[in-house]
Amino acid sequence: MTALERLKAGNKDYLNAKKGSGDISPEIRLRTSKYGQKPYAVIVSCSDSRVIPEYIFSAGLGELFVIRVAGNVIDNHQLGSIEYAVEHLGCNLVVVLGHTQCGAVGAATEKNGGFVGFITDEIRQAIGEERDAVKASVLNIKQSVLKIERALNVDGLQVLGALYNTESGAVDFDLKGV
Repeated sequence: MTALERLKAGNKDYLNAKKGSGDISPEIRLRTSKYGQKPYAVIVSCSDSRVIPEYIFSAGLGELFVIRVAGNVIDNHQLGSIEYAVEHLGCNLVVVLGHTQCGAVGAATEKNGGFVGFITDEIRQAIGEERDAVKASVLNIKQSVLKIERALNVDGLQVLGALYNTESGAVDFDLKGV
């Protein structure tokens, strides 16, 4: 099963789950402590507390390399983390996971000062004048995917965007129609 197939199957399991189903047992903690992590995918997601990639993809300890930042924006810190996961941990799939009802995307339609301005300015560049919340989130995802692809030219690396629906729990990997 490919990494993408595992993510899709995990999300399918999550849609009807009442609790997280990933392996977080003492045995897996000991095994990953002794032998290290072997994640099968990198997930760059928003910091939103409703967006928990390990739950969304029914993954346990050591299965996903998760990078969380408000608005799932990409800068050198995220690129360095992705590069580490690709080069040192063997990940060959990176998914930028945006979501519906994203506060950071919504805030990008306003003028923001302070440190949050670094995030909203980045998102504003991606969304331009788009005011439809879902379309704006997808434009932001696509911008992050493009930044990763441009920065990390690694043979065999697949970089995809996906949209998590905070209401249904479903992940859409086909952003062409949105």
